[in-house]
Amino acid sequence: MTAPELRDVERMLAIRVFEEKLLELFAAGKVPGTTHTCLGQEHIPVALLDLVPDADVFSNHRGHGHYLARYDDPHGLLAEILGKDGGVCRGVGGSQHLYRPGFMSTGVQGSGVPVAAGAALSRKQRGTGGLSVCFIGDGTWGEGVVYETLNIAALWNLPLLLAVENNGIAQSTPASSALSGSIGQRAAAFGIEHVLIEGCDVDAIRARLAGSVARVRSGRPLVVEFRTERLGPHSKGDDTRDAEWRARAAATDWYAVYGVPHDESFAAAERRQRERMDRVVEDVLAMEPSCWEYSE
Repeated sequence: MTAPELRDVERMLAIRVFEEKLLELFAAGKVPGTTHTCLGQEHIPVALLDLVPDADVFSNHRGHGHYLARYDDPHGLLAEILGKDGGVCRGVGGSQHLYRPGFMSTGVQGSGVPVAAGAALSRKQRGTGGLSVCFIGDGTWGEGVVYETLNIAALWNLPLLLAVENNGIAQSTPASSALSGSIGQRAAAFGIEHVLIEGCDVDAIRARLAGSVARVRSGRPLVVEFRTERLGPHSKGDDTRDAEWRARAAATDWYAVYGVPHDESFAAAERRQRERMDRVVEDVLAMEPSCWEYSE
């Protein structure tokens, strides 16, 4: 593994610290509704989205890292999650439902896949270039709309990239109990290229994917499967994994890999991000609540 660029370290640390601060706020009763963190998966959007700066990005319930890797806007994201008027959607979307041009997230499993394909079709018909990137998890392969969309994407040669963050468990159901065969075999059924990524080396991930992403741009759909782990529970406290599984996840975490033995540059970057997120939290807590009200 090569040492990552300081910029990549800063971005992964920014997501890590943001999510940790969010859990602290939730424990303090400051977060309405629910929230799902991406602790342990921060390297994936940092590595992938640098390859596709012109993509429309479709995220899911565990999407804070996707948003921050794309926009580096912790103020807007935290304000949205806390229901503040200064949020990305003025506080009405919350943790799971974000929108800004070029980015959408939804908590409805699988629903982003056909929308991403529609955006890819629009790009193809208008000749604007670019592609759609849709993040899903291993559990989303139980949704029929994924297969309907892959069929259309292959038939119509859509510039669609399906990024699968396979952390081996869908809420509380291990993939081994719900997913027969493999994700690669399912992509192959539609004649769609599948790339399996293991490890958290962001430079190696980009090098591995560069050629495949170029083919997506020319109208060849792609499924990229990232084997990863989530450090925390599904949302806040619903973790059914045993101690051995959780220990394995911690040992392979990018933070442990990159931060051991925590050389000074890594430690300094972490200090900067912790100080930054402290200021973000202070600023957002002082914001006005959302002024939007529901009416019939």
